[in-house]
Amino acid sequence: MTFRRSTSLLTAVVLLAGTLAAQDAAPAATPAPAPAAPAPAAPDLTLEQCIARALQHNFDLEAFRYDPEIAKAAIDIARDPFQPVLSVNASRSHSRTVYPDSAVIADPLLSPRTLSDTTLANASVTEQFYSGTTVTVSSQLERSHLDPTIAAYNPAYDADLTLSIRQQLLRGFGTAVNKAQVNRARIGFDKANLDFKAHVLDVIQNTENAYFNVVFARDQLDVRKFSLNLADRLLSESRTRRETGVATDLDVSSAEVGVANARRGVLLAEQSVGDTQEALLALIGQFELSAPLGAMHFDEVGYTLPVVASSLEMAKSTQPDYLSAQAALEQARLDLQVAKDNTKPSLSVGGAVGLNGTRDNAGSAFDDAANSRSNNWQLDVALTYPWGQVGDRARYRQANATLNQIQTRLRQLEQTIEVQVRSAVRAVETNAESVKISGQARELSEKQYELEKAKFDAGLSTSYLVLQAQNDLENAKVAEIQSRVSLRSAIVALHRIEGSSLQRYKISLP
Repeated sequence: MTFRRSTSLLTAVVLLAGTLAAQDAAPAATPAPAPAAPAPAAPDLTLEQCIARALQHNFDLEAFRYDPEIAKAAIDIARDPFQPVLSVNASRSHSRTVYPDSAVIADPLLSPRTLSDTTLANASVTEQFYSGTTVTVSSQLERSHLDPTIAAYNPAYDADLTLSIRQQLLRGFGTAVNKAQVNRARIGFDKANLDFKAHVLDVIQNTENAYFNVVFARDQLDVRKFSLNLADRLLSESRTRRETGVATDLDVSSAEVGVANARRGVLLAEQSVGDTQEALLALIGQFELSAPLGAMHFDEVGYTLPVVASSLEMAKSTQPDYLSAQAALEQARLDLQVAKDNTKPSLSVGGAVGLNGTRDNAGSAFDDAANSRSNNWQLDVALTYPWGQVGDRARYRQANATLNQIQTRLRQLEQTIEVQVRSAVRAVETNAESVKISGQARELSEKQYELEKAKFDAGLSTSYLVLQAQNDLENAKVAEIQSRVSLRSAIVALHRIEGSSLQRYKISLP
């Protein structure tokens, strides 16, 4: 006995010595790296911040922002025919004629050759007025170098000062028809701003809905994860109960299927979160699909139920789509006015008065013209009437039909707005009640689950029934979240119809 103890002790000493030697020979262990500090969480992201980012970086708005600029340039294009036009031109001509000897002998006064050298410069300013009047002021200077035998001055300078006026009497008469295109362009500029405002409202509505979708997807993911935890706990409890003989293999299999379904629900919820977050990022930024989004929450709905009459009145007074349709109607009326004027004959009366002078230098020639030593004038009447006026009359009928069509569309739009307002008000009322009902259903499902789980713990129920109660609770929670999203989406849709989103977010457009 003593020998065995001695042998055991010796063996232990040898093993300990070998272990210590091995530790001395082994290199020093590298210390484990310190855990990396967690990345700072992104700050909370509010709905107002998302809308502000969307108004700055949204691709659609960036493209539509050029429409008012294009429409504003159209005003200057329409005014261009009524701007002064300056015209300057100059020319020079030279001719040399040599007569045969027989002609010179027959007419002793004829020079054997004739030289002519002429330089002409002309400048004029023409302006068309909205009254249908065209005024032209022109000045001309001609320098001619002729044969001394046939010219009093050599070289001679001829100066002319001319004022001419032409007035339309039928077609194109009056400021109303001549300013029609300018007024149409101005209405087009207002219309472009209204259309841009409508696009802004669309972006706001889309951003609000995308924000709510992200919140819903995240809350749904939390519900799915909670259900997965419950399913894991149920599976663990079922396995333990089977070992003690209380549960059967069928109970364990049911719990395993419940875990698998819960994991599938988590995967689908995670996919939904990714899709909704990228959809929101595409609205509020450009190529920032990997940017982090902070915590997002539903805002409290302190909202009184809408009234159809007030919402309809607001829609007709502020909705840009309706106001833009009214602007299009005004443009059609101007087009009809122009088309009707074009069916008239073109009758105009014109007159011109001129002063001219001739001297041996340019200054003296203009002085001579200014002293009215030589003058001229003329009057004329011009009438143009296309036979039958087939094209002009057809364009008038076309403009009249277009006006009637736009008026009909406007009345239809008024009815559509009223239908949309009524439907949106009902949607808000219905979803407000749905939020209350879904909350009650969720509370009932929680109680039913707790009761079924307690019965299972007492051995009076099966895992299959517990899973059913768990699924009912999960669906009730998701339905409650969905009802809250639907209520907010209904409110957003009503605000879009009213055109009141800009006032709610205190957004002012240029």
